[in-house]
Amino acid sequence: MGNPKAFLTIHRKEAGYRPVSDRIRDYGEVEQTLNPEDRRLQASRCMECGVPFCHWSCPLGNKQPEWQDRLFKNDIKGAYTLLTATDDFPEFTGRVCPALCEKGCVLNKIHEPVTIRENEAAIVERAFLEGYVKPYVPKHRTGKRVAVIGSGPAGLACANQLNRRGHSVTVFEKNEAIGGLLRFGIPDFKLNKSIIDRRVALMTEESVEFKPGVEVGKDIAVEDIVRDYDAVCIAIGAEVPRDLKVEGRDLKGVHFALELLQQQNRVNAGREISRDDRISAKGKNVLVIGGGDTGSDCVGTANRQGALSVTQIEIMPKPPEGENPATPWPYWPVVLKTSSSHDEGCNRRWLLDTRRIIGENGKVTEVEVEEVRWEKDEATGRMNLIHTGNVERIKAELVLLAMGFTNPVQNGILKQLEIEKDARGNVKVDDKQQSSIDKVFAAGDASTGASLVVRCIASGRKAAEGIHNYLTEK
Repeated sequence: MGNPKAFLTIHRKEAGYRPVSDRIRDYGEVEQTLNPEDRRLQASRCMECGVPFCHWSCPLGNKQPEWQDRLFKNDIKGAYTLLTATDDFPEFTGRVCPALCEKGCVLNKIHEPVTIRENEAAIVERAFLEGYVKPYVPKHRTGKRVAVIGSGPAGLACANQLNRRGHSVTVFEKNEAIGGLLRFGIPDFKLNKSIIDRRVALMTEESVEFKPGVEVGKDIAVEDIVRDYDAVCIAIGAEVPRDLKVEGRDLKGVHFALELLQQQNRVNAGREISRDDRISAKGKNVLVIGGGDTGSDCVGTANRQGALSVTQIEIMPKPPEGENPATPWPYWPVVLKTSSSHDEGCNRRWLLDTRRIIGENGKVTEVEVEEVRWEKDEATGRMNLIHTGNVERIKAELVLLAMGFTNPVQNGILKQLEIEKDARGNVKVDDKQQSSIDKVFAAGDASTGASLVVRCIASGRKAAEGIHNYLTEK
Protein backbone atom coordinates (compact mmCIF):
# COMPACT_ATOMS: atom_id res chain seq x y z
CA MET A 1 0.00 0.00 0.00
CA GLY A 2 1.94 2.98 -1.33
CA ASN A 3 0.10 5.79 0.46
CA PRO A 4 -1.89 4.66 3.54
CA LYS A 5 -3.42 8.12 4.04
CA ALA A 6 -4.41 8.89 0.46
CA PHE A 7 -8.07 8.03 1.02
CA LEU A 8 -8.12 10.68 3.75
CA THR A 9 -6.47 13.46 1.78
CA ILE A 10 -7.37 12.85 -1.88
CA HIS A 11 -10.95 13.12 -3.08
CA ARG A 12 -12.56 11.11 -5.83
CA LYS A 13 -11.95 12.71 -9.22
CA GLU A 14 -13.76 11.43 -12.30
CA ALA A 15 -12.59 12.03 -15.84
CA GLY A 16 -16.06 13.24 -16.78
CA TYR A 17 -17.61 13.58 -20.21
CA ARG A 18 -17.00 15.69 -23.27
CA PRO A 19 -19.23 18.81 -23.38
CA VAL A 20 -22.82 18.05 -24.41
CA SER A 21 -22.71 20.57 -27.26
CA ASP A 22 -19.70 18.73 -28.66
CA ARG A 23 -20.53 15.08 -28.14
CA ILE A 24 -24.09 15.05 -29.51
CA ARG A 25 -22.66 15.98 -32.91
CA ASP A 26 -20.85 12.67 -33.32
CA TYR A 27 -20.67 9.05 -32.14
CA GLY A 28 -17.22 9.26 -30.57
CA GLU A 29 -16.83 7.97 -27.02
CA VAL A 30 -18.29 10.48 -24.58
CA GLU A 31 -16.00 9.67 -21.67
CA GLN A 32 -12.72 11.51 -21.22
CA THR A 33 -9.52 10.33 -19.51
CA LEU A 34 -7.36 11.70 -16.72
CA ASN A 35 -3.66 12.37 -17.13
CA PRO A 36 -1.37 9.59 -15.80
CA GLU A 37 -0.43 11.46 -12.61
CA ASP A 38 -4.05 12.14 -11.62
CA ARG A 39 -4.85 8.52 -12.41
CA ARG A 40 -2.06 7.35 -10.07
CA LEU A 41 -3.44 9.55 -7.32
CA GLN A 42 -6.90 8.07 -7.80
CA ALA A 43 -5.45 4.56 -7.55
CA SER A 44 -3.66 5.54 -4.33
CA ARG A 45 -7.06 6.12 -2.69
CA CYS A 46 -7.62 2.35 -2.41
CA MET A 47 -7.64 1.43 1.29
CA GLU A 48 -6.51 -2.19 0.68
CA CYS A 49 -9.26 -3.32 3.03
CA GLY A 50 -8.76 -6.47 5.05
CA VAL A 51 -12.03 -7.70 3.57
CA PRO A 52 -12.21 -6.16 0.07
CA PHE A 53 -15.91 -5.81 -0.70
CA CYS A 54 -14.99 -4.60 -4.21
CA HIS A 55 -13.66 -8.10 -4.84
CA TRP A 56 -16.83 -9.60 -3.33
CA SER A 57 -19.06 -7.39 -5.48
CA CYS A 58 -17.37 -8.25 -8.78
CA PRO A 59 -18.78 -11.26 -10.69
CA LEU A 60 -15.26 -11.89 -11.99
CA GLY A 61 -13.65 -11.70 -8.57
CA ASN A 62 -11.24 -9.02 -9.78
CA LYS A 63 -8.37 -8.35 -7.36
CA GLN A 64 -8.83 -4.60 -7.32
CA PRO A 65 -6.57 -3.65 -4.37
CA GLU A 66 -3.59 -5.47 -5.87
CA TRP A 67 -3.75 -3.83 -9.28
CA GLN A 68 -4.65 -0.44 -7.81
CA ASP A 69 -1.35 -0.63 -5.92
CA ARG A 70 0.53 -1.56 -9.11
CA LEU A 71 -1.07 1.36 -10.95
CA PHE A 72 -0.12 3.78 -8.16
CA LYS A 73 3.47 2.55 -8.38
CA ASN A 74 3.36 3.04 -12.18
CA ASP A 75 3.90 -0.68 -12.78
CA ILE A 76 1.54 -0.93 -15.74
CA LYS A 77 2.81 -4.35 -16.80
CA GLY A 78 2.20 -5.76 -13.32
CA ALA A 79 -1.18 -4.08 -13.07
CA TYR A 80 -2.28 -5.48 -16.43
CA THR A 81 -1.07 -8.97 -15.50
CA LEU A 82 -3.11 -8.91 -12.29
CA LEU A 83 -6.13 -7.42 -14.03
CA THR A 84 -6.25 -9.98 -16.84
CA ALA A 85 -5.77 -12.88 -14.44
CA THR A 86 -9.50 -12.60 -13.76
CA ASP A 87 -10.87 -10.40 -16.57
CA ASP A 88 -10.26 -11.36 -20.20
CA PHE A 89 -11.39 -8.01 -21.58
CA PRO A 90 -10.84 -5.08 -19.21
CA GLU A 91 -11.07 -2.74 -22.19
CA PHE A 92 -14.76 -3.69 -22.43
CA THR A 93 -15.66 -3.75 -18.73
CA GLY A 94 -13.62 -0.59 -18.16
CA ARG A 95 -16.01 1.18 -20.51
CA VAL A 96 -19.46 -0.37 -20.14
CA CYS A 97 -19.56 -2.09 -16.74
CA PRO A 98 -21.87 -0.43 -14.17
CA ALA A 99 -19.01 -0.95 -11.69
CA LEU A 100 -20.58 -3.19 -9.08
CA CYS A 101 -17.17 -3.08 -7.40
CA GLU A 102 -17.42 0.66 -6.76
CA LYS A 103 -20.76 0.23 -5.04
CA GLY A 104 -19.09 -2.27 -2.71
CA CYS A 105 -16.06 -0.04 -2.08
CA VAL A 106 -15.82 0.95 1.60
CA LEU A 107 -15.34 4.55 0.51
CA ASN A 108 -18.78 4.42 -1.10
CA LYS A 109 -20.15 4.74 2.43
CA ILE A 110 -19.24 8.42 2.08
CA HIS A 111 -20.14 8.40 -1.64
CA GLU A 112 -16.52 8.70 -2.78
CA PRO A 113 -15.56 5.21 -3.94
CA VAL A 114 -12.28 4.59 -5.71
CA THR A 115 -12.61 5.17 -9.48
CA ILE A 116 -12.11 1.46 -10.07
CA ARG A 117 -13.74 1.26 -13.51
CA GLU A 118 -11.84 4.24 -14.90
CA ASN A 119 -8.59 2.94 -13.40
CA GLU A 120 -9.22 -0.40 -15.06
CA ALA A 121 -9.68 1.21 -18.48
CA ALA A 122 -6.56 3.32 -17.94
CA ILE A 123 -4.45 0.26 -17.15
CA VAL A 124 -5.45 -1.70 -20.23
CA GLU A 125 -5.10 1.28 -22.57
CA ARG A 126 -1.61 2.06 -21.28
CA ALA A 127 -0.71 -1.63 -21.50
CA PHE A 128 -1.63 -1.65 -25.19
CA LEU A 129 0.10 1.68 -25.80
CA GLU A 130 3.32 0.66 -24.04
CA GLY A 131 3.54 -2.75 -25.71
CA TYR A 132 2.76 -5.00 -22.75
CA VAL A 133 -0.15 -6.73 -24.49
CA LYS A 134 1.35 -9.49 -26.58
CA PRO A 135 -0.25 -12.51 -28.26
CA TYR A 136 -0.18 -15.67 -26.18
CA VAL A 137 0.11 -18.80 -28.29
CA PRO A 138 0.13 -22.08 -26.33
CA LYS A 139 3.29 -24.13 -26.79
CA HIS A 140 1.34 -27.36 -26.85
CA ARG A 141 -2.02 -28.22 -28.45
CA THR A 142 -4.33 -30.85 -27.02
CA GLY A 143 -5.73 -31.92 -30.39
CA LYS A 144 -9.24 -31.15 -29.17
CA ARG A 145 -11.55 -28.90 -31.21
CA VAL A 146 -14.21 -26.67 -29.67
CA ALA A 147 -16.94 -24.71 -31.45
CA VAL A 148 -18.22 -21.54 -29.80
CA ILE A 149 -21.51 -20.31 -31.26
CA GLY A 150 -21.87 -16.59 -30.69
CA SER A 151 -19.19 -13.92 -30.32
CA GLY A 152 -20.51 -11.68 -27.57
CA PRO A 153 -18.59 -11.27 -24.30
CA ALA A 154 -19.48 -14.78 -23.09
CA GLY A 155 -18.45 -16.47 -26.34
CA LEU A 156 -15.24 -14.47 -26.64
CA ALA A 157 -14.25 -15.15 -23.02
CA CYS A 158 -14.94 -18.86 -23.43
CA ALA A 159 -12.92 -18.98 -26.65
CA ASN A 160 -10.05 -17.03 -25.11
CA GLN A 161 -9.77 -19.30 -22.09
CA LEU A 162 -10.03 -22.53 -24.09
CA ASN A 163 -7.43 -21.38 -26.58
CA ARG A 164 -5.03 -20.56 -23.77
CA ARG A 165 -5.49 -24.07 -22.44
CA GLY A 166 -4.30 -25.46 -25.76
CA HIS A 167 -7.58 -26.39 -27.41
CA SER A 168 -8.32 -25.34 -31.00
CA VAL A 169 -11.29 -22.98 -31.01
CA THR A 170 -13.58 -21.83 -33.81
CA VAL A 171 -16.05 -19.02 -33.13
CA PHE A 172 -19.17 -18.86 -35.31
CA GLU A 173 -21.07 -15.55 -35.57
CA LYS A 174 -24.26 -15.06 -37.57
CA ASN A 175 -23.67 -11.32 -38.07
CA GLU A 176 -21.19 -9.83 -40.50
CA ALA A 177 -18.67 -8.92 -37.82
CA ILE A 178 -17.47 -10.31 -34.49
CA GLY A 179 -18.63 -8.90 -31.17
CA GLY A 180 -22.30 -9.76 -30.65
CA LEU A 181 -24.15 -7.05 -28.74
CA LEU A 182 -20.82 -5.43 -27.89
CA ARG A 183 -20.67 -4.45 -31.54
CA PHE A 184 -24.30 -4.19 -32.57
CA GLY A 185 -26.11 -3.33 -29.34
CA ILE A 186 -23.88 -0.94 -27.39
CA PRO A 187 -23.65 2.48 -29.07
CA ASP A 188 -20.32 3.67 -30.41
CA PHE A 189 -20.41 6.65 -28.04
CA LYS A 190 -20.00 4.17 -25.17
CA LEU A 191 -17.74 1.61 -26.87
CA ASN A 192 -15.78 2.49 -29.99
CA LYS A 193 -15.75 -0.60 -32.20
CA SER A 194 -12.02 -0.30 -32.92
CA ILE A 195 -11.59 -1.57 -29.34
CA ILE A 196 -13.33 -4.81 -30.34
CA ASP A 197 -11.33 -5.04 -33.57
CA ARG A 198 -8.08 -4.72 -31.62
CA ARG A 199 -8.96 -7.61 -29.31
CA VAL A 200 -10.24 -9.82 -32.14
CA ALA A 201 -6.99 -9.20 -34.06
CA LEU A 202 -5.02 -10.25 -30.99
CA MET A 203 -7.06 -13.41 -30.52
CA THR A 204 -6.61 -14.21 -34.22
CA GLU A 205 -2.85 -13.96 -33.73
CA GLU A 206 -3.28 -16.38 -30.85
CA SER A 207 -4.85 -18.87 -33.33
CA VAL A 208 -8.54 -18.49 -32.47
CA GLU A 209 -10.49 -18.95 -35.71
CA PHE A 210 -13.39 -16.58 -36.36
CA LYS A 211 -16.17 -17.27 -38.85
CA PRO A 212 -18.49 -14.23 -39.11
CA GLY A 213 -21.54 -14.34 -41.34
CA VAL A 214 -22.15 -18.01 -40.55
CA GLU A 215 -25.40 -18.87 -38.78
CA VAL A 216 -25.27 -22.29 -37.18
CA GLY A 217 -28.56 -24.07 -37.76
CA LYS A 218 -29.07 -22.27 -41.05
CA ASP A 219 -25.83 -21.92 -43.01
CA ILE A 220 -24.36 -24.99 -41.37
CA ALA A 221 -26.25 -27.82 -39.70
CA VAL A 222 -26.00 -27.89 -35.93
CA GLU A 223 -25.72 -31.69 -36.09
CA ASP A 224 -22.54 -31.27 -38.13
CA ILE A 225 -21.08 -28.95 -35.51
CA VAL A 226 -21.86 -31.37 -32.69
CA ARG A 227 -20.43 -34.26 -34.71
CA ASP A 228 -17.26 -32.56 -35.92
CA TYR A 229 -16.18 -30.86 -32.68
CA ASP A 230 -15.20 -32.37 -29.36
CA ALA A 231 -17.27 -29.81 -27.47
CA VAL A 232 -19.68 -26.98 -28.27
CA CYS A 233 -20.50 -23.84 -26.33
CA ILE A 234 -23.78 -22.04 -27.09
CA ALA A 235 -23.38 -18.31 -26.41
CA ILE A 236 -26.10 -16.86 -28.61
CA GLY A 237 -27.42 -14.33 -26.10
CA ALA A 238 -31.01 -13.58 -25.14
CA GLU A 239 -32.27 -11.80 -28.22
CA VAL A 240 -36.03 -12.10 -27.73
CA PRO A 241 -37.21 -8.58 -26.78
CA ARG A 242 -40.12 -8.04 -24.44
CA ASP A 243 -42.98 -6.84 -26.63
CA LEU A 244 -45.84 -4.46 -25.97
CA LYS A 245 -49.14 -6.04 -26.97
CA VAL A 246 -51.42 -3.04 -27.24
CA GLU A 247 -53.62 -1.52 -29.89
CA GLY A 248 -51.53 0.26 -32.54
CA ARG A 249 -48.36 -1.81 -31.99
CA ASP A 250 -48.12 -2.45 -35.75
CA LEU A 251 -48.16 1.21 -36.75
CA LYS A 252 -45.22 2.49 -38.74
CA GLY A 253 -42.71 4.20 -36.47
CA VAL A 254 -42.91 1.70 -33.60
CA HIS A 255 -39.69 -0.31 -33.23
CA PHE A 256 -37.80 -2.44 -30.77
CA ALA A 257 -34.84 -0.58 -29.27
CA LEU A 258 -32.27 -2.88 -30.85
CA GLU A 259 -33.65 -2.19 -34.30
CA LEU A 260 -32.53 1.41 -33.90
CA LEU A 261 -29.27 0.69 -32.07
CA GLN A 262 -28.08 -2.08 -34.39
CA GLN A 263 -28.92 -0.09 -37.49
CA GLN A 264 -27.11 3.03 -36.28
CA ASN A 265 -24.00 1.03 -35.42
CA ARG A 266 -24.04 -0.48 -38.89
CA VAL A 267 -24.44 2.97 -40.45
CA ASN A 268 -21.48 4.18 -38.40
CA ALA A 269 -19.48 1.24 -39.75
CA GLY A 270 -20.21 2.36 -43.32
CA ARG A 271 -23.10 0.12 -44.25
CA GLU A 272 -25.67 1.55 -46.63
CA ILE A 273 -29.28 1.42 -45.41
CA SER A 274 -32.08 2.15 -47.86
CA ARG A 275 -34.22 5.22 -47.17
CA ASP A 276 -37.32 3.06 -46.71
CA ASP A 277 -35.60 0.89 -44.09
CA ARG A 278 -33.81 3.69 -42.25
CA ILE A 279 -35.01 4.38 -38.71
CA SER A 280 -34.41 8.02 -37.91
CA ALA A 281 -35.37 10.34 -35.07
CA LYS A 282 -34.50 13.47 -37.01
CA GLY A 283 -37.14 16.15 -36.49
CA LYS A 284 -39.40 13.78 -34.54
CA ASN A 285 -40.85 13.58 -31.07
CA VAL A 286 -39.41 10.34 -29.70
CA LEU A 287 -40.93 8.22 -26.94
CA VAL A 288 -38.76 5.57 -25.31
CA ILE A 289 -40.76 2.99 -23.34
CA GLY A 290 -38.53 1.41 -20.71
CA GLY A 291 -36.25 3.03 -18.16
CA GLY A 292 -33.16 0.80 -18.28
CA ASP A 293 -29.75 1.08 -19.91
CA THR A 294 -31.05 0.10 -23.35
CA GLY A 295 -33.61 2.88 -23.12
CA SER A 296 -30.84 5.28 -22.15
CA ASP A 297 -28.85 4.21 -25.22
CA CYS A 298 -31.91 5.00 -27.35
CA VAL A 299 -32.08 8.46 -25.81
CA GLY A 300 -28.46 9.19 -26.70
CA THR A 301 -28.88 7.83 -30.23
CA ALA A 302 -32.11 9.78 -30.84
CA ASN A 303 -30.46 13.03 -29.74
CA ARG A 304 -27.55 12.42 -32.09
CA GLN A 305 -29.95 11.79 -34.94
CA GLY A 306 -31.55 15.18 -34.34
CA ALA A 307 -34.73 14.38 -32.42
CA LEU A 308 -37.11 17.26 -31.80
CA SER A 309 -37.78 15.95 -28.28
CA VAL A 310 -37.10 12.76 -26.32
CA THR A 311 -39.32 11.39 -23.55
CA GLN A 312 -38.57 8.22 -21.59
CA ILE A 313 -41.28 6.55 -19.52
CA GLU A 314 -41.18 3.74 -16.98
CA ILE A 315 -44.00 1.78 -15.35
CA MET A 316 -42.09 1.45 -12.07
CA PRO A 317 -41.81 4.18 -9.42
CA LYS A 318 -39.03 6.72 -9.57
CA PRO A 319 -36.08 5.35 -7.54
CA PRO A 320 -34.90 7.38 -4.55
CA GLU A 321 -32.03 9.79 -5.12
CA GLY A 322 -28.73 9.33 -3.32
CA GLU A 323 -29.70 6.90 -0.57
CA ASN A 324 -32.00 3.89 -0.38
CA PRO A 325 -32.30 2.20 3.04
CA ALA A 326 -33.76 -0.88 1.33
CA THR A 327 -30.45 -1.54 -0.46
CA PRO A 328 -27.68 -0.49 1.94
CA TRP A 329 -23.93 -0.74 1.38
CA PRO A 330 -22.28 -2.98 0.23
CA TYR A 331 -25.21 -4.14 -1.88
CA TRP A 332 -26.06 -2.69 -5.27
CA PRO A 333 -28.05 0.46 -4.48
CA VAL A 334 -31.42 0.82 -6.17
CA VAL A 335 -31.25 4.58 -6.65
CA LEU A 336 -31.89 7.00 -9.48
CA LYS A 337 -29.24 6.72 -12.19
CA THR A 338 -28.67 9.55 -14.62
CA SER A 339 -26.60 8.59 -17.65
CA SER A 340 -24.59 10.79 -20.00
CA SER A 341 -27.42 10.33 -22.52
CA HIS A 342 -30.00 11.68 -20.08
CA ASP A 343 -27.86 14.77 -19.58
CA GLU A 344 -28.01 15.40 -23.32
CA GLY A 345 -31.74 16.05 -23.20
CA CYS A 346 -34.59 13.84 -22.03
CA ASN A 347 -37.90 14.22 -20.22
CA ARG A 348 -37.98 11.26 -17.81
CA ARG A 349 -41.27 10.13 -16.29
CA TRP A 350 -42.32 7.26 -14.02
CA LEU A 351 -45.48 5.34 -13.08
CA LEU A 352 -46.94 5.41 -16.57
CA ASP A 353 -48.49 2.39 -18.28
CA THR A 354 -48.86 2.35 -22.07
CA ARG A 355 -52.50 1.74 -22.97
CA ARG A 356 -52.55 2.16 -26.75
CA ILE A 357 -50.64 3.61 -29.66
CA ILE A 358 -52.52 6.05 -31.87
CA GLY A 359 -51.79 6.91 -35.49
CA GLU A 360 -52.91 8.50 -38.72
CA ASN A 361 -52.47 7.04 -42.20
CA GLY A 362 -50.70 4.03 -40.73
CA LYS A 363 -48.08 6.07 -38.86
CA VAL A 364 -47.78 6.65 -35.11
CA THR A 365 -48.69 10.13 -33.88
CA GLU A 366 -49.44 9.71 -30.18
CA VAL A 367 -49.23 7.22 -27.32
CA GLU A 368 -51.94 7.00 -24.70
CA VAL A 369 -50.61 6.35 -21.21
CA GLU A 370 -52.28 5.95 -17.83
CA GLU A 371 -50.91 6.90 -14.46
CA VAL A 372 -50.47 3.93 -12.11
CA ARG A 373 -49.40 3.21 -8.57
CA TRP A 374 -48.06 0.14 -6.77
CA GLU A 375 -49.65 -1.19 -3.60
CA LYS A 376 -48.38 -3.98 -1.39
CA ASP A 377 -50.67 -6.90 -0.69
CA GLU A 378 -50.20 -7.49 3.04
CA ALA A 379 -51.35 -11.11 2.75
CA THR A 380 -48.89 -12.17 0.03
CA GLY A 381 -46.24 -9.47 0.26
CA ARG A 382 -46.50 -8.91 -3.48
CA MET A 383 -46.75 -5.50 -5.11
CA ASN A 384 -49.88 -5.03 -7.20
CA LEU A 385 -50.27 -2.59 -10.07
CA ILE A 386 -53.22 -0.20 -9.65
CA HIS A 387 -54.52 1.86 -12.58
CA THR A 388 -55.67 5.30 -11.49
CA GLY A 389 -57.79 6.23 -14.51
CA ASN A 390 -55.70 9.36 -15.14
CA VAL A 391 -55.06 9.13 -18.87
CA GLU A 392 -53.05 11.40 -21.14
CA ARG A 393 -51.53 11.36 -24.59
CA ILE A 394 -47.87 11.87 -25.44
CA LYS A 395 -47.03 13.14 -28.91
CA ALA A 396 -44.63 10.82 -30.72
CA GLU A 397 -43.67 10.09 -34.31
CA LEU A 398 -41.11 7.47 -33.23
CA VAL A 399 -41.72 4.95 -30.44
CA LEU A 400 -38.91 2.71 -29.17
CA LEU A 401 -39.66 -0.35 -27.04
CA ALA A 402 -36.84 -0.84 -24.56
CA MET A 403 -38.40 -3.12 -21.98
CA GLY A 404 -35.66 -5.71 -21.79
CA PHE A 405 -35.17 -9.20 -23.18
CA THR A 406 -36.73 -12.48 -22.15
CA ASN A 407 -34.73 -15.47 -23.44
CA PRO A 408 -32.72 -16.89 -26.35
CA VAL A 409 -34.39 -17.32 -29.73
CA GLN A 410 -36.07 -20.72 -29.60
CA ASN A 411 -35.94 -21.49 -33.32
CA GLY A 412 -32.74 -22.60 -34.99
CA ILE A 413 -30.06 -24.10 -32.76
CA LEU A 414 -32.12 -24.74 -29.64
CA LYS A 415 -35.06 -26.24 -31.50
CA GLN A 416 -32.87 -28.43 -33.71
CA LEU A 417 -30.91 -29.74 -30.75
CA GLU A 418 -34.08 -30.33 -28.70
CA ILE A 419 -32.08 -29.03 -25.78
CA GLU A 420 -33.66 -28.82 -22.33
CA LYS A 421 -34.64 -25.33 -21.21
CA ASP A 422 -35.52 -23.83 -17.85
CA ALA A 423 -38.84 -22.24 -16.93
CA ARG A 424 -37.80 -18.95 -18.53
CA GLY A 425 -36.80 -20.51 -21.84
CA ASN A 426 -33.04 -20.30 -21.28
CA VAL A 427 -30.70 -23.22 -21.87
CA LYS A 428 -30.72 -25.30 -18.70
CA VAL A 429 -27.19 -25.94 -17.45
CA ASP A 430 -25.57 -27.56 -14.44
CA ASP A 431 -22.85 -26.07 -12.22
CA LYS A 432 -20.31 -26.77 -14.97
CA GLN A 433 -22.39 -24.92 -17.58
CA GLN A 434 -23.15 -28.24 -19.32
CA SER A 435 -26.54 -28.69 -20.99
CA SER A 436 -28.79 -31.72 -21.22
CA ILE A 437 -26.88 -32.83 -24.33
CA ASP A 438 -23.51 -34.50 -24.08
CA LYS A 439 -20.57 -32.21 -24.98
CA VAL A 440 -22.86 -29.19 -25.42
CA PHE A 441 -22.40 -26.32 -22.96
CA ALA A 442 -23.97 -22.85 -22.71
CA ALA A 443 -22.76 -19.50 -21.41
CA GLY A 444 -23.87 -15.94 -20.88
CA ASP A 445 -27.36 -14.67 -21.57
CA ALA A 446 -28.28 -17.90 -23.37
CA SER A 447 -28.16 -19.69 -20.00
CA THR A 448 -29.20 -16.90 -17.61
CA GLY A 449 -31.36 -14.47 -19.56
CA ALA A 450 -30.28 -10.89 -20.24
CA SER A 451 -27.53 -9.75 -17.90
CA LEU A 452 -24.41 -7.57 -17.69
CA VAL A 453 -21.28 -7.80 -19.84
CA VAL A 454 -19.19 -8.54 -16.76
CA ARG A 455 -21.47 -11.44 -15.77
CA CYS A 456 -21.33 -12.81 -19.31
CA ILE A 457 -17.53 -12.80 -19.24
CA ALA A 458 -17.62 -14.63 -15.91
CA SER A 459 -20.07 -17.16 -17.35
CA GLY A 460 -17.89 -17.67 -20.43
CA ARG A 461 -14.86 -18.33 -18.23
CA LYS A 462 -16.84 -20.81 -16.16
CA ALA A 463 -18.05 -22.61 -19.29
CA ALA A 464 -14.47 -22.80 -20.56
CA GLU A 465 -13.39 -24.43 -17.31
CA GLY A 466 -16.24 -26.93 -17.57
CA ILE A 467 -15.39 -27.72 -21.18
CA HIS A 468 -11.70 -28.08 -20.39
CA ASN A 469 -12.41 -30.54 -17.57
CA TYR A 470 -14.85 -32.42 -19.80
CA LEU A 471 -12.22 -32.78 -22.55
CA THR A 472 -9.37 -33.77 -20.25
CA GLU A 473 -11.47 -36.33 -18.38
CA LYS A 474 -12.52 -38.15 -21.56
